[in-house]
Amino acid sequence: GGYEGLVAAVHPRVAEDAELLAGLQEMITEASFHLFNATRGRAHFRSVKILIPPRWSEKGYEAPKHESYDMADVIVAPPYWKHGDDPYTLQPGACGQMGKYIHFTPNFLVNDNLMDIYGSRGRVFVHEWAHLRWGVFDEYDSERPFYVTARNQVKVTRCSSDLTGIYVCEKKSCTEGSCVINKLTGLFKEGCTFIHERNQTAVSSIMYMQSLSSEAEFCDEHNHNREAPNLQNRMCDYRSTWEVIKNSTDFKNNLPVTNSSYITPPSFSFLQKRDRVICLVLDISRTINGDNWINRLHQAAELYLLQTVEENSYVGIVTFSHTGEIKASVRQIVSNAVRRQLASHLPAAPGSRTTNICAGLQLALEVIRKKDGNTYGSEIVLVTRGQDSNMKKCFPDMVNSGSVIHTITVGSSAAKEIEHFSKETGGLKFFVPERLDFSDLLDVFSGILSRSGDTFNQSIQIESASDSIEGYKELSRTVTIDGTVGRETFFVATWQTPRAPEITLSDPSGKSYTNKDFDIDSVYHVARLQIPGIAETGEWIYTLTNIHPSPQVLTMMVTSRATNSTIPAVAVKAHMSKDVNDYPNPMVIYVQVSQGFSPVLGANVTAIISPQNGDPISLELSDNGAGSDIVKHDGIYSKYFFSFPGNGRYSLKVHVHASRTIIPQGAMPWSHAMYIPGYVENGKIKMNPSRPSAIRNYLQLKRGGFHRTAAGGSFIVSAVPVGPYADVFPPCKIIDLDARIEDNKVVLSWTAPGDDFDKGQAAGYEIRTSETPLELRDNFYKTTFVNASSLSPEHAGYKEVFAFKPEAFMTGNISIIYVAIRAVDEVFLQSELSNIAQAVMFIPPMDYPTSNVEFSVSTILLLVFGLLAVVCLTGSTTFCLLKKKDKKT
Repeated sequence: GGYEGLVAAVHPRVAEDAELLAGLQEMITEASFHLFNATRGRAHFRSVKILIPPRWSEKGYEAPKHESYDMADVIVAPPYWKHGDDPYTLQPGACGQMGKYIHFTPNFLVNDNLMDIYGSRGRVFVHEWAHLRWGVFDEYDSERPFYVTARNQVKVTRCSSDLTGIYVCEKKSCTEGSCVINKLTGLFKEGCTFIHERNQTAVSSIMYMQSLSSEAEFCDEHNHNREAPNLQNRMCDYRSTWEVIKNSTDFKNNLPVTNSSYITPPSFSFLQKRDRVICLVLDISRTINGDNWINRLHQAAELYLLQTVEENSYVGIVTFSHTGEIKASVRQIVSNAVRRQLASHLPAAPGSRTTNICAGLQLALEVIRKKDGNTYGSEIVLVTRGQDSNMKKCFPDMVNSGSVIHTITVGSSAAKEIEHFSKETGGLKFFVPERLDFSDLLDVFSGILSRSGDTFNQSIQIESASDSIEGYKELSRTVTIDGTVGRETFFVATWQTPRAPEITLSDPSGKSYTNKDFDIDSVYHVARLQIPGIAETGEWIYTLTNIHPSPQVLTMMVTSRATNSTIPAVAVKAHMSKDVNDYPNPMVIYVQVSQGFSPVLGANVTAIISPQNGDPISLELSDNGAGSDIVKHDGIYSKYFFSFPGNGRYSLKVHVHASRTIIPQGAMPWSHAMYIPGYVENGKIKMNPSRPSAIRNYLQLKRGGFHRTAAGGSFIVSAVPVGPYADVFPPCKIIDLDARIEDNKVVLSWTAPGDDFDKGQAAGYEIRTSETPLELRDNFYKTTFVNASSLSPEHAGYKEVFAFKPEAFMTGNISIIYVAIRAVDEVFLQSELSNIAQAVMFIPPMDYPTSNVEFSVSTILLLVFGLLAVVCLTGSTTFCLLKKKDKKT
């Protein structure tokens, strides 16, 4: 029941602070006991690794093995926005899927005043861990803080509904300090907030308000509030958080522990990586196309050494075919001269036809050990295209060496087990298709960056263009250099024929560069130009003209680095939902576009997927909160991928561009701990400081937009049938169904799915309603049918609107109904059930409540009995008076 090896990493730009480390340990120690109780004896934290930034004082910390900042479960980093300390979890996946990381700010860990706002740090950690590990969502909703119940009552969006408090108005929309109900919606007007009692009897839920000391449990099926319009209900089909959590694979074979005395505090170990040590291990074994392979390998490795690898890194080079050879011992990159000297040792000719991968890997460890006798935390970049049946012999030694192995497999003949090295050591893995004439190999080398979190020194790939150009024709493009980059900017062209193409490059001011300005290597067919100083912001136009009569592949690569250490560059990260997949299960492409921690909106994102055999596939990604995209406008763009041309390896590359950059100024889009406005203690309201306004740390890109290209790694697909196959792909699930009432009609809106997931056009919709969400979820076809035959589906991605008049509302029996949809394609394959939307028919009462108190059921009963007593007393008094009058008469 104990989690081993939780990794928490401190961002390299965070100032050294012993209190911060102490706060981090105290938080996780406290969280371990809360987690044990919340999971009913099933889980706690047993061991934790804390990564210390390289610039902090050296205090004899251990060297990390495979751990890195970019792969950490928890990061301690500057805030998402200035003065903002909301802990949050980056959670791009659906219900039940793991998130990427939890983000705490240094101020959150050391400022005890924040505990009044968020609650104890240990409780906050459990709240965020549930987001990260089990894929549950918040049970409050800042956009819809109130809702109208089936009984026509205004309630707070919460779980459980037993939590007590009072309504308080903070803005001018309120009259005389009372919350005012909007007669059209039935909800409170803007400015009203609900202040909870500090002391509660309710014990749930942690995913609503972990700050309350009574709340030590997750809502379960017995106390879950299914009426609340929160993300947990919408994303998890009205299942409670505990129902989702207990079905996690963590608890499949994990019996609860009944005696908490066996649970000890977690152990902590501190790790610090000071120098980046890398060894290139290059396969030079001879193939049918051996000369071209060596040429492309030389181009890509040279680009890595001259432009990509960070300053002050230590780099060595090993080559191998049937045996290995040390080409260069590790040298620290402190100047361009060292970079060029290392590049001079790159292979110039192929070796034998035999491939001995272990020979290359073992020599790499030898090269790395020569630096300081240790291989922990070092990196090996293994590039191979050959078969090697003896590779398993060195596998245990390489995994236990503590070195991270990044793998680049080339072509369909590369050994099938290569990726295991990356998987077991936490390395990156890339695949390059057989078409070596294009820029694929250059792109993947550009993607092997430091994972220390220090993005200022990282190389950023701005452009990667590659095309087969006819004789005397040209490759001409425009590329934008934005204001966040410009330092060490390179333009690099490659070609195939002996003579270089005619190159022209114009900067935004009109200055031109031609072949005479480029360093041209006629042996390896590379032309390189480094722009002096900081490259000018704006549009650069380049043209490569093929001066040879025959077609040839021309490429242009543009790389740069961040200009300002305090203003992060716009960055792009791409990955797939799975590393290994079986047909016909779909995969999801995710591309995160951000500036620091701020999402960048409005970008055009294109994914290029190259199969082992066949032509590349191009897909446009969206950030619209529909289909595969869980959260709208969070800077994470996504798309389903399911059209697999065949079995084998696939590579992912993305192109991102925008004419202008938009950074959201609203609330944080991801799952986060609630900012508590205040509490009621002993009948008195104690308010916390108002939530700080969202002042961005980073400058918005005001004009000119940006361009980026990024390699997204590789994945493997199996069980794809040969030849034509039947349609097995249904429309994707509708996840943004919304319902509202207008003129006694229910108006539905949603984003149209496709015929196959989010591609094409569905054939029709089946819409049904019920008085309970669970009936729709569990017995969809037994619920009330809505005639939608007049509705013709739009193409995937377009907005659908449909209105109907429900019979239930016409009879006046109910004021709330639930609606769900299934999309159907032309062969009658059905989508998963949509999210269940709630439509409320608000019936205004004769008089509106003026009291701020939210009454409990018992209070209402007492009021009813009191009124009855008054009626009875009045009646009996009247009766007595009449009787006296009758007697007198």
